[in-house]
Amino acid sequence: MTTELARKFKDSNRGVYFIGTTPPRNTIKDDTQLNEIGQKLLDRLGQIEVDGLIVYDIQDESSRISKPRPFPYMQTHDPLDWSKRLQTLAIKPVITYKSVSSRSEAEFNQWLNTAWEDYGIRDIVLVGSPSSEGDIALPLNKAYKALQNNKHDFNLGGVTIAERHAVKGDEHLRLVNKTLAGCDFFVSQAVYNPQATADMLSQYARACRENGETPKRVILTFTPCGSEQTLSFMEWLGISVPDATKFRILDSANPLDESIKICRSALEQIIEVALPLGIPLGLNIESLTNRKEEIDASINLYKLLKATLDLKLAEQNLI
Repeated sequence: MTTELARKFKDSNRGVYFIGTTPPRNTIKDDTQLNEIGQKLLDRLGQIEVDGLIVYDIQDESSRISKPRPFPYMQTHDPLDWSKRLQTLAIKPVITYKSVSSRSEAEFNQWLNTAWEDYGIRDIVLVGSPSSEGDIALPLNKAYKALQNNKHDFNLGGVTIAERHAVKGDEHLRLVNKTLAGCDFFVSQAVYNPQATADMLSQYARACRENGETPKRVILTFTPCGSEQTLSFMEWLGISVPDATKFRILDSANPLDESIKICRSALEQIIEVALPLGIPLGLNIESLTNRKEEIDASINLYKLLKATLDLKLAEQNLI
């Protein structure tokens, strides 16, 4: 089975565009209220054209870093339930993240069957443990093998982290290996260090060329930043923010607007590297906080970055 998104991903002449979101906190129990939250999100998206939504599986990542979390961790509703709800309300595809490390292989297989049969989920991204410390019931590579043996044909994506490449220099090989494991697209961590992303993508394209393979679609994530607390949260999540970029945001009279300019410049730098190398791109725009001004800014950021990528693709297709 080929999903609607999988068909779009294969067309390298077009971009693909998403809004990333998290399920509501699980203390909200009322079904009507949950529908209202979902509809409010979709109302914000009424002014833009999206190919789909991405629903994250939020985990407590305190094992990954010793610094305290800038925003408190709150458990959320099941991403499966939220994905199905949004898919029903929006009548648009939803990519659902799934953290695999805390479940056994049997439990993961049950999740796959439930996702497909009961929730209508077809597009997924599997995420490994945030840290190598502690008990990992199911490593990511074993989850990929379990998925290959499952009876359902999911459209599978993987996560890519340019910051990891800047440190270890091997993220492009992870992309190659994840492709061999069944990944047909990748979603990046939020980009504030475009050079790290450009370096990773250029090495990925070279590895694909050496192997006689075509690069897979890479969906670049961007997020606005309007405060020092949001910036601290970004860094806590492992997002690399160069000092010059940090000071540009914090010293600006309007940090949100400045962050949007920075994101546009970052996208343009990445486009100049990726498109000539034949790497199809997409965008995923998220707000890391529930502050209204940052949520509104994420919509403005989406409009600007989509227009930027669409223009570059149109120019390339004319050549």
